[in-house]
Amino acid sequence: MSTDDMVHVARWNWGEKEWSPFSAGEMDRRQADLRAHMVAEDLDACLLTSFHNICYYSGWLYCYFGRKYGMVVDADRATTISAGIDGGQPWRRTHGDNVVYSDWRRQNHYEAVRGLTAGVGRLGVEFDHLTVDRFRVLGSMLPGVELVDVGAATMWKRTIKSAEEHDLIRQGARVCDIGGAACVEAIGAGVPEHEVALCATRSMVREIADSFPFVELMDTWTWFQSGINTDGAHNPVTNKAIESGDILSMNTFPMIFGYYTALERTLFCDHVTSGEHLRLWEINVEVHERGLELIRPGVRCCDIALELNDIYRSHDLLQYRSFGYGHSFGVLSHYYGREAGVELREDVETVLQPGMVVSMEPMIAIPDGRPGAGGYREHDILIVTDDGAENITGFPYGPEHNIIDT
Repeated sequence: MSTDDMVHVARWNWGEKEWSPFSAGEMDRRQADLRAHMVAEDLDACLLTSFHNICYYSGWLYCYFGRKYGMVVDADRATTISAGIDGGQPWRRTHGDNVVYSDWRRQNHYEAVRGLTAGVGRLGVEFDHLTVDRFRVLGSMLPGVELVDVGAATMWKRTIKSAEEHDLIRQGARVCDIGGAACVEAIGAGVPEHEVALCATRSMVREIADSFPFVELMDTWTWFQSGINTDGAHNPVTNKAIESGDILSMNTFPMIFGYYTALERTLFCDHVTSGEHLRLWEINVEVHERGLELIRPGVRCCDIALELNDIYRSHDLLQYRSFGYGHSFGVLSHYYGREAGVELREDVETVLQPGMVVSMEPMIAIPDGRPGAGGYREHDILIVTDDGAENITGFPYGPEHNIIDT
């Protein structure tokens, strides 16, 4: 059956533009910053494809579900590309214009790209997000167009947060603490992990809904682990029941307009199981507190990691450390985004600058069957200032606060 008489690319400007936590001036600044990079690199336009960059430069966070999305920024326009299944919502959320492509032909997404990039000779794309197949198809659909990487450059631009971003991230940290309080309230011997997590998530979703004139309530979640399940920072919630004396790991994650924040704490149910558990917990708190002191402008990420390694090494625990000491915060999530240039690891030489937002989250995991077995982790979020850092996490940590009497 012919599809020649069907609409393949259209504009669905339905409704009114929706409320955003970011001013028009803030969004204009971001797009102008990208255009300045385009001028410096002699690019005619950029085609952004990642969750994080489209959200950062347009204000709209797409729902992938097996379809292709994009945003074309040229010298004059910023236009998102969405699928018909999303209706008019992408236009309402976009700071700029939007075009919609239909499912009637498989190449319709690329037809939309081609229509927005007519006359382009050098096109910026995200090498770290395009699959080999998508890169190949773009080349065939845009003959004669040179594809140039902007993935790294846009990552570095996102690492320095604006004052408006700081305000939203502070809101997220506040919601984290509310989720943490709900989590503690739900902890008890015999309570399944998932029930604790549900209480925390419900409290955060409701707080986000009450805090903004208009907000999309999506992707807020909680990881809550107990006993052996604490050995991995990203282990999923299960239906395992908490036992008295269990080591616990609480992780609350609100998502607000694409911005992720986190609170993570070690706790124990009723009592600390052994003296060795207490010793390990206190050592991890020592590392955490020293890490908080080290986060300040002018310090290299790798130097923070190396100094904290020395503390673990002095207690013969370095071999139980399982990941880096912290990372950048902003537009990111468990399924998209990562500003990999700002991670507190031995192989990252980035110098911290005012405006950056980073976590301090040391963790050690003692294998099952060894004294003190379990995972120990604390996590705070800090905004790097001109002369230090602002810790925006308020939830207490350590044995004085987080032995939960049920």
